[in-house]
Amino acid sequence: MTKKSIITILSIILIIYLTGFIIRSESINLAGIPDEEKSFYMDNESIPYMYELDSYYHYRLTKNFLEHGYIGNTFIDGLEWDSYSYYPPGVPMDYPPLLIYLTAFLYKLINLFSNIPLITVSFWLPAFFGPLGGIAVYLFVRRFSNDIAGLTAGILAVISPFYLIRTFPGWFDTDMFNLFFPVLVIWFFMESFHHKNMKMKVFYASISAFALFIFSMAWNGWQYIFFLIFFSTLFYIIWRYFKGKKIKDCLTVLTIFTGGSLALILILTGYINFLKPFYGLLELFNLMGNPWSPWPNLYINISELQKPSLKDIVLRLGFILLSTGILGCVLIFRTMINDKMKVEYLRKTSWFFFLFLILWIIVGFFSLLKGVRFIILIIPPLTISAGIGIGIMLEYLKNLSKNQRLIKTLYIFLVLIILIPQFLTSYDKINILKPGVNDDLWDASEWIKVNTNNNTVIITEWSYGHFLTAIAERSVTMDGRSAYIETLPVRKFYGDNLTFNGKIPNTSRVYWISKAFSTSNETLSLGIFKMLANSGDYAYLTLDNYTNNTTLSVQILNNILGIDKASAEEILIEKYNFNDKQVSNILNFSHPDEIRPFVILTDEGMTRNGKSTFDIGEWDFEKEKRSNFTYSVGNFNNSNSMINSTNDVIFNFKDGIVTWKSNIPFSLIEVRNNIFEKKYLNKKSNFSVILDYDNEKAVVIDKKFENSLFTRLVLEKSNTEHFESVYKNKKVVVWKIRD
Repeated sequence: MTKKSIITILSIILIIYLTGFIIRSESINLAGIPDEEKSFYMDNESIPYMYELDSYYHYRLTKNFLEHGYIGNTFIDGLEWDSYSYYPPGVPMDYPPLLIYLTAFLYKLINLFSNIPLITVSFWLPAFFGPLGGIAVYLFVRRFSNDIAGLTAGILAVISPFYLIRTFPGWFDTDMFNLFFPVLVIWFFMESFHHKNMKMKVFYASISAFALFIFSMAWNGWQYIFFLIFFSTLFYIIWRYFKGKKIKDCLTVLTIFTGGSLALILILTGYINFLKPFYGLLELFNLMGNPWSPWPNLYINISELQKPSLKDIVLRLGFILLSTGILGCVLIFRTMINDKMKVEYLRKTSWFFFLFLILWIIVGFFSLLKGVRFIILIIPPLTISAGIGIGIMLEYLKNLSKNQRLIKTLYIFLVLIILIPQFLTSYDKINILKPGVNDDLWDASEWIKVNTNNNTVIITEWSYGHFLTAIAERSVTMDGRSAYIETLPVRKFYGDNLTFNGKIPNTSRVYWISKAFSTSNETLSLGIFKMLANSGDYAYLTLDNYTNNTTLSVQILNNILGIDKASAEEILIEKYNFNDKQVSNILNFSHPDEIRPFVILTDEGMTRNGKSTFDIGEWDFEKEKRSNFTYSVGNFNNSNSMINSTNDVIFNFKDGIVTWKSNIPFSLIEVRNNIFEKKYLNKKSNFSVILDYDNEKAVVIDKKFENSLFTRLVLEKSNTEHFESVYKNKKVVVWKIRD
């Protein structure tokens, strides 16, 4: 390699990296938020809070690792454990650790020369690592095409809207690894496959296996790359065998890659990670239905796990990347079927690589059945296809004329008409997002940390869980940890007199918390909260052991949780015919004698998710479906002489008439300065209107939930018979049981 080539490569790498970093760093200016509100979304260091609440989970695990050398907070029976998440009893710590290790290393390195807080290092890491994916794409495309094509593909990758958003500063999550490592693994595998020297084949196959091992420490979905390489290569080997062609070299490469990667994963990360390829396909198909049946399907409430529409795909990929990626496939195919063109434009490309690239793209689109978040898996193959297609076009332009100045002008023009629209599309995304945390939520967490006992449990909506465990440093009953929690390690907490087989669906806790908020029976709400804070899932699991019927178990608990222990015992014996030992076991968990302290946190953001709360809380277990309850949220301007909200609530202050879609509500609830006033207007109506002047929200709610705990705590923010506020700011309230 000449000195000029080295300088060219390094220059292109620098251009890609700086492009990716600079556009990401723009997000810290919070351009989409008015200047007077920006400080509300910034911490004491004038740095925005994290955009994604899961970021605080990774921050907490990194803090754990730095403080005591492992990412959990304790050990149980020799198993690393996280007792803050999904309490009780917590969860086994089987989370991929690369992000934690990398952040801890960089934190230690940086602080050899300065004094930078861990949360600042965590905030900035995605912006520094994200552009590396574009560099990997450039080097890959350059291998099959030329430098300009690689440069274009690399920039397309780093400014792809979906990848850009998920590698902003403050999006401290594993998404930053999902471009760099897949490209690295497949690039080295292809080098091994195409190299003619056996020693180099072994070398590159080993490097590819090692890269996959590192990827397995970065993201739990790493097995899709393993399957992609294994099956595509296996089918190719079978095809060659039936064609009478040599297969020894191909078998050697596949054996080294498969055996090497799995051996490293088994030895260095443990058997659980090693087994993922073997049950990964089954898990994929299970998640297409309701894996928690008969419990509510939690996935239908998580936006990033919804199947995207074509419009979603175009917006998140960018029309340019999607169209040039597909066009690239067409151009590669057209070139490959013409021997003369193949020699001239794609002499380094094989049919195996092309078919592999097509399969990679198909797998990426197929993954969208699991949700919109998996759009990130399509970005690597599309950018590579786009890059190679652009390379073909550039080579074709070069043959149109011998005028080098004209050719260079055409090169620049083609690259610019590809990159500028994509850049503008991506730049607009910077103004869309705002941090997932604000001063009110942070202050409430700090208050809990200072003013509650260390063993206090926080009960709230699951999306706040990771943030609260990190900042309030208290256990939570629910967070975004995982879809299923293994039950075997938790027997230590309650002994082996009861056997719980299979897995615990944590969607059950979403149901119970939603039920507590949706019901108007406040004693039932209190009973649910006491159960969750002290025994978690064990009450319904115990009942399931006796009834073998989850629907019946839920029905029984809903009948006994709102009454005292003696009355519950009578119902269990007389109505459900349980024996004394069974009743004792059930009541130990449903009506615990010793109550662990807990607080309930409500946030203004819960208003947006109210429909989900009522849908899940009133879930029909017999039919396994939700009811169609009225719920609507809109914004309004409090300074006007009348309210005309974005969800069609109209309130004329002069005549005092309020309507929603031209209909007068059953009742009107007005909330000012956290004080509410209720008026009954129309007995025939089936909905109520809540006007929250403090947050300028208009909420339309089904009449059934007018007196629900959700309405009382979240919308009215008022003390009740059993709950009183102990901390309150504009958006957040912390509640405890009345003494």
